[in-house]
Amino acid sequence: MCGIVGYVGPKEALPVLINGLKRLEYRGYDSSGVAILTDHHVEVRKSVGRLSVLEGQLKKGAPEGHTGIGHTRWATHGRPSDINAHPHSDCSGRFAVVHNGIVENFRGLKEWLVSEGHIFKSETDTEVIPHLIEQYYSGDLVDAVRQAASRLRGSYALVVASSEEPEHIIAVRKDSPLVIGLGEGENFVASDVPAILEHTRRVYILEDGEVADITAETADVFDLKGEVKKKKAFIVKWDPVQAERGGYEHFMRKEIHEQPKAFRDTLTGRVAPDRKSVKLDELTMTPEKIKGLKKVFITAAGTAYHAGLVGKYLFEKLARLPAEVDLASEYRYRDPILDAKENLVIVVSQSGETADTLAAMRESRARGVHALAITNVVGSSVSREADDVIYTWAGPEIAVASTKAYTTQILVLTLLAVHFGQIRGTLDAAKAQKVLSELVELPQKAQELLSHEESIAEFARKCAAWKDVFFIGRGLDYAVSLEGQLKLKEISYIHAEAYAAGELKHGTLALVVEGVPVIALSTQRDLREKMISNIREVKARDAYVLGIATEGSGADEMKHHSDKVIAIPETDGLVAPALAVIPLQLLAYHAAVARGCDVDKPRNLAKSVTVE
Repeated sequence: MCGIVGYVGPKEALPVLINGLKRLEYRGYDSSGVAILTDHHVEVRKSVGRLSVLEGQLKKGAPEGHTGIGHTRWATHGRPSDINAHPHSDCSGRFAVVHNGIVENFRGLKEWLVSEGHIFKSETDTEVIPHLIEQYYSGDLVDAVRQAASRLRGSYALVVASSEEPEHIIAVRKDSPLVIGLGEGENFVASDVPAILEHTRRVYILEDGEVADITAETADVFDLKGEVKKKKAFIVKWDPVQAERGGYEHFMRKEIHEQPKAFRDTLTGRVAPDRKSVKLDELTMTPEKIKGLKKVFITAAGTAYHAGLVGKYLFEKLARLPAEVDLASEYRYRDPILDAKENLVIVVSQSGETADTLAAMRESRARGVHALAITNVVGSSVSREADDVIYTWAGPEIAVASTKAYTTQILVLTLLAVHFGQIRGTLDAAKAQKVLSELVELPQKAQELLSHEESIAEFARKCAAWKDVFFIGRGLDYAVSLEGQLKLKEISYIHAEAYAAGELKHGTLALVVEGVPVIALSTQRDLREKMISNIREVKARDAYVLGIATEGSGADEMKHHSDKVIAIPETDGLVAPALAVIPLQLLAYHAAVARGCDVDKPRNLAKSVTVE
């Protein structure tokens, strides 16, 4: 998720771009750049690091011009560097492009373009776009951009500026947001409203497959076939702080709602079109290495540790590979028994800078064990030092309490478990296709679940007075219940504990008295009867039970034993954790809001724990 700004009008473009990028720097901050059209040339300036680094360079000599585009980057393809920063240009330097998203088929396009004589400089997927435009340009910039966009697979928002037609900037959207700002004698484009709010509140919101031809006086919108689209201006009523959060009250709620897109981005290009196999091109482990594994160690901290617990179930179920999950702070000191040939260590970290997780990985590699990292940040310490890295394309996560980073970690672990299972011959083709099909359908199902937020919020507001809450579940539901209780206590400060449901009778049941809230998860069909028995145990002691179950027979049965039921869309039990946690995230969020807590910055906590 990156920040995009474009301007065409009578003002100097550079200050408009820089100020807009400052408003979007929360979306990406590992590099930044601008392209200014000046005297029929494209002047590109870009730099690795925060936007302030670029500003410092521009003080030594800033290009002048009235049309330009800018970008602040969250790295996907290619680590943060000057050369990988946007904007990217073609061979001739006539076309500059900024891009947000992932070009799924960039390798094939790049090979073809190289065969046509194009010369590439960066490691990015984005660079194929200006070269495509150069290839197709024959005097009509809009047509060249349309042709180039028609060759792209994946998700993208892109903006193009060219010295061939300096009075225009062209924008295209597919799955990644873009808005057109309508001014008086000037127009703007941005990936989010905050970048342009100081200039105008009138915007067009581009839809998928739409192309905008923007000049100082006009903003015409077409589809990819060239048909004119009639757009209605939207008047933005948010204040600047609200706009930075997309109109949401808090980043946490915004990030909860970004999960359908995060799911889609994480899965893009990683599931074969026929949904029969996994494509992990970034994985260097050979099939022989995977077949020879005897044990997997998963190590992480906090929320990432809970994702690792889900991964344990998946590796053992699908790949029949024993898996241990350790808190990184414990793993690094317990002197684990490791075998360089037969073991794999998987480290999970949103930031890629978690001190204990990084130390655990270094200890494992020092013993010769292959380390595979799952992280959200390109160029992070974990990603640089691991033998293999698989990115969760969740985009920047600003709120301290993790939401979309956790669920995308689960998705990557599921993909890995299926991939290993197929290679090891422990997973039959029908089951693999079933799981992968359910994964592909997760974005739509998550969106459906989020549409019921208000009913969850209404219930959460009634829960704000709770003092103690118990979460229970079995199997994968137990792993999810651990994350649910963490979310509730870290942002609402309500004391919460999670237990494997079968353990209640071994002590904890002594604390269950009349009115005590119990949140019971039951999404695993083969454990449903056992789970119902545990719910009956707490109901016999007059507990208040909130049930989380899948639609259909699961939710119907739960209604007979619970005071309230929240149903998640029907899905395979192995995929259910990514959905089951969403109502728990919303419950924690709305309870915290009702209690007047600082949701995005809970007390005593930090986003990235870089100390022991």
